[in-house]
Amino acid sequence: MIKKILIANRGEIAVRVIRACKELGITSAAIYSEADKTSLHTALADESYLIGPAQSSESYLNKNKILKLAKEIKADAIHPGYGYFSENADFIEAVEKAGLIFIGPSANSVKMMGSKTAARQLMKKNNVPIVPGTTEPVDSAEDALKISKEIGFPVLLKASAGGGGKGMRKVSTEKDLKDSLEATKREALKSFANDAVYIEKFIENPKHIEVQVIADKHGNYAHLFERECSIQRRHQKIIEEAPSSFVDEKTREKITTAGINAAKACNYYNAGTIEFLMDKNKDFYFLEMNTRLQVEHPVTELISGIDLVKEQISIANGNKLSFKQSDLSINGHALESRVYAEDPENNFLPATGNLNEFDLPAGPGIRIDAGFTRGSDISMYYDPLIAKLVTWADDRKNAIARMNRALKEFRISGVINNISFLLEVFENKKFIKGNFDINFIEKEKLVEKFAKGETLKDLDLENAASIFAVLLKSQSPNIQKPETLNNHQNKWTGLQYE
Repeated sequence: MIKKILIANRGEIAVRVIRACKELGITSAAIYSEADKTSLHTALADESYLIGPAQSSESYLNKNKILKLAKEIKADAIHPGYGYFSENADFIEAVEKAGLIFIGPSANSVKMMGSKTAARQLMKKNNVPIVPGTTEPVDSAEDALKISKEIGFPVLLKASAGGGGKGMRKVSTEKDLKDSLEATKREALKSFANDAVYIEKFIENPKHIEVQVIADKHGNYAHLFERECSIQRRHQKIIEEAPSSFVDEKTREKITTAGINAAKACNYYNAGTIEFLMDKNKDFYFLEMNTRLQVEHPVTELISGIDLVKEQISIANGNKLSFKQSDLSINGHALESRVYAEDPENNFLPATGNLNEFDLPAGPGIRIDAGFTRGSDISMYYDPLIAKLVTWADDRKNAIARMNRALKEFRISGVINNISFLLEVFENKKFIKGNFDINFIEKEKLVEKFAKGETLKDLDLENAASIFAVLLKSQSPNIQKPETLNNHQNKWTGLQYE
């Protein structure tokens, strides 16, 4: 039985795993870099160990240091969280070679799904729909042209080892193909040390729908329904929800069955996610498999009642799934907002600073997954995610209303953030109606509005400031407008100026 878990990660996912450990009576051991000395995960864990300097390569991505520490502190298992080593087959093999348990899938499953082309081949063999295109890397511009003509422009060039929106280019015309192929190969080599590129038919205005799967080592598989992840900026998700308002029962049955088939195809166990693109006709196509826990897992937990992290640990212990598929049903609706330290008015550049104010929303149906507290530093070394704000209600309309209320309660100062941008999305009429796809932010020109300072949030505040000043002046000519309202040039952070 697992008695001590070393968490090879940081921030809110490390906190999430620590909390699961505490509820299970398992000792949690955290690692932290010199930049994370005051982070929440460091304080919450039963044991905390300095692993190295701020640079990830010398701390959170130093395999030898992590494995040596795990042996020294007599940990039984390692939980990788997501990112870092979570989908690294070499790390999984090293963990198991060291006599430790890796809380996640097998190295073989990770290898099978790590190559996009190999994964497409596997899905095709197992009756999981794939986007029309190649299942092998393209060797030359001549081959690329021949294939593109067969499936029809526009096409999408994608790095075989890619992810996170990198190594991906849309090509609309024949004349752009050669240069785009060369550029994609260069980017793929730089980002993934692998310049293999394949071609897919470009699906116009799709939705991004993913299926949460989970399996044990005894051959039991289940899905926890689907998530809607179409609200993206630069191919990065910023808002997720479960279930999808676009997916009807018939489509849900088809896509979740495809998700289970995909997991079975690579003999998968533990928690994983199958990502699909879905067109306007509700036809869907395999995109990739994430062989790990997802950032957006809380929305699935809230509608299913299943604690995915506890289930991960139980599976790693050799236990069977604690539930059957027939035990599950969708309960209500959940939404997640990723609150980032970034500047919406300056092309969303990452921001740094100290959270001198960090007051979290509360009340019914509110969940906060955060790796920071008041006074924490947001550094330049890591992902700019500050917190995940999750709301649950009996239906989507009420979940959106609750999210609006919660975002307006969120108080952050000291660090520029994207709360005002999130509010723009949740108050958008098309979003409220469910009328959106992965190009929603571009179509609604939300980024441009922030760059020009034309957002409703700023305009409303400016008008409110002017009205407030007039009222004050009418009551007493000696009262001056407060500085926080007077200086409209100050940066908007959440619900206040600073």
